[in-house]
Amino acid sequence: MKHRNYVYILTNKNHSVLYTGVTSDLETRLTQHRSGYFKNAFTSRYNVNILVYFEEFERIGDAIAREKQIKAVPVRRKLN
Repeated sequence: MKHRNYVYILTNKNHSVLYTGVTSDLETRLTQHRSGYFKNAFTSRYNVNILVYFEEFERIGDAIAREKQIKAVPVRRKLN
C-alpha cells in the first residue's frame, strides 16, 4: 500500500493570507480547517480555509522538506 503525504497551501477569501502545512490525510485536515476545529489556530483566526495548492509525497520526510522550501519563499513571490 502506498502512503500518501501532502504539502498544502490555504488562503482566505481575500487571498491576503497564506498558510502552508503538511498532513497524511488532506481531506480530514481541510475539514478541520474549514470547521474551525482548532479554535485558537492561525487558520481559524484569519479564516484561512481555501485550498489553493497541494503536492503529494510517498514519504513524510519529503513532504516536510518541501514544506520548508515553500515557507522559505517570501509571501510576495507566492502570491504572484
